[in-house]
Amino acid sequence: MHRRTLLAAALAGAVVTPALASGTARAAGPGPSVTRTGTTTLDSQAVFFVSYDGLVNNNAFQKNGLLTYKGYQYAVWYTADRNAVVGRRALGSSTWSTVKVGHTLRYDDSHNVISMGVSKVDGRLHLNMDSHSDGFTYVKSVAGLMDNPGGLSWTAARFGAPQSTLDGLALTSQFTYPQFVSTPDGKLQLSYRVAVSGNGRNALAEYDGTKWANLGEWSASTGTYTSEHGSSTARNMYLHGIDYDRNGRLHSFFTWREQNGAVMCDGGGISNHDTGYVYSDDRGRTWRNNAGSVVGVTGGSDKVSVNDAGLVVDPLNPDHSLMNQESQFTDSAGRPHAIISYVPGRFGQCTTDYVANRTANGRAFHVRRNASGTWQKTEIPVPLNSSQRTKLILDKYDNAYAIYPFGRIAGASAASGYTDWKILFDGSGLNAFGEVVIDETRVGQDGMLSFMYQEKSSGTTPSALHVVDFRLPA
Repeated sequence: MHRRTLLAAALAGAVVTPALASGTARAAGPGPSVTRTGTTTLDSQAVFFVSYDGLVNNNAFQKNGLLTYKGYQYAVWYTADRNAVVGRRALGSSTWSTVKVGHTLRYDDSHNVISMGVSKVDGRLHLNMDSHSDGFTYVKSVAGLMDNPGGLSWTAARFGAPQSTLDGLALTSQFTYPQFVSTPDGKLQLSYRVAVSGNGRNALAEYDGTKWANLGEWSASTGTYTSEHGSSTARNMYLHGIDYDRNGRLHSFFTWREQNGAVMCDGGGISNHDTGYVYSDDRGRTWRNNAGSVVGVTGGSDKVSVNDAGLVVDPLNPDHSLMNQESQFTDSAGRPHAIISYVPGRFGQCTTDYVANRTANGRAFHVRRNASGTWQKTEIPVPLNSSQRTKLILDKYDNAYAIYPFGRIAGASAASGYTDWKILFDGSGLNAFGEVVIDETRVGQDGMLSFMYQEKSSGTTPSALHVVDFRLPA
C-alpha cells in the first residue's frame, strides 16, 4: 500500500501542473480540428441486439473492425441474417464492395466481434470472429490481395474456408478478445485472452508468412490483491490496446479485474482497479515496467503479475467503476497515451450500480507519459452520459482526440500540454447507439479520422451501419 501512496502523490502533483511538466519544446502546430467530409452506409440492415450494454458490430475493444491499407479501407460486420461480411472501398469512394466469408454469428453476444489484421510479409487479410470464452472462427485471404486491391477482384473466392484453428494451430478452448497487430518486420501477431473474466491470461500467437506459432501466455491470473474491503487471489488483465510505435516498441496499458467481489464496497460495482503499463522491445517476448525492469516473459514461468512492482501508473481502488479495454495511442515520439474512465471521488467513494453511476457521473481522463518520463493525467470536461468506452487518436501534430459514445469528438492541443480539451463535434445527426469503432490505421496514412457506428434501434430490429469521415489538420 505504501507503493500506491507514493504513486498517487507523484501523479497528483503532475496533474496540478501539466503545462510545467510537459517537457514540450517543439514548435506549436495547428490545434485540433475536425471537418466532416462525408458518411457512407455499409449496411442498411445490420444485426442489432444489445448485450453487455453493447453491440456486436460496434464494440470499442474490437481492434481493427475498420482499417486502411495501401489506399483502400476495409470494414467487417454481421448482417441482419447474421452473415459475417467484409467490405472494402478505395479511399474517398462512397461505394463499398462486400463479400460473405462463410460464417454466421452463433450467439446474441456482443463480445463475438470480428477483428481484422494484415500480414504485410505476404499481403493477406486475416479475420478472427465469434469468440467469447470458447472457440473462434478464422478466415484468411489469398496472398497478395492487400497489395494489389485495384487489380484483384473482391470476391468470396479470394478467401479460404472458415477454420476453428489457425491453419491447424489450436490455441485454447476458452478464447476471447482477438486483436491483430502488424509487426514492424511485416509479420502478424494475434493477442488474445485464455480462460475467462476474472481468471484469465493474455497470450500471443505470430504468423511469419508461412505458418502460425503460439508464443504463449505473458500475464498471470495468480497473486493476491487486497483492498480495504477484502482480498482476491484470481483476476485477469484487460488490455486497453496493444500497439507498436514507429520505433518498434510494443506498448500496452491495462487494468486488472478481480474475481472476488469482496474487494468492492458494493456488489453492484465492477472489480476493475488501477491503470498499469508495460512495454516490449523484442516483439512481445519480454515485458518491462515503466522503469525498464523485466516483469514478464512470454511463454515463460515469469509472467506479468498483479504483485509485480512498477506496473501501476494511475492508482485507483475498485470502488469507482473503472472501465476495462478503453483506448491507447502513441505520439510522434513514441510516447504512450491512454484514455481511461471512471466515477471520480467527488461523486462519492462507492459506486453501487456501475452502469447507472457511470452514466450519471462518469468522466474520461487522458493519461500520458511526457518527454521527461513523468506520467500526467487530465480530466476531460465532457460527461460520459454513458456507461461505455471512449476512444483515442493523435494527429500528425500530436493533438489528441477523444471519440466518445454517440460519436461525440473532443480535442486538446499538444501545445497546451493537453489542458484545453473542448468539444469539436457533438454527434448530432448520427443517431449513434453508443460505442464506435475507430480506424486507428488511417490517421497516419491520409490524415483522416474514420469511425464506424450503428444507428439506435430497439429489441432485435436491424439498423443501419455507417462509416463517417473527418479531415484532421493538414
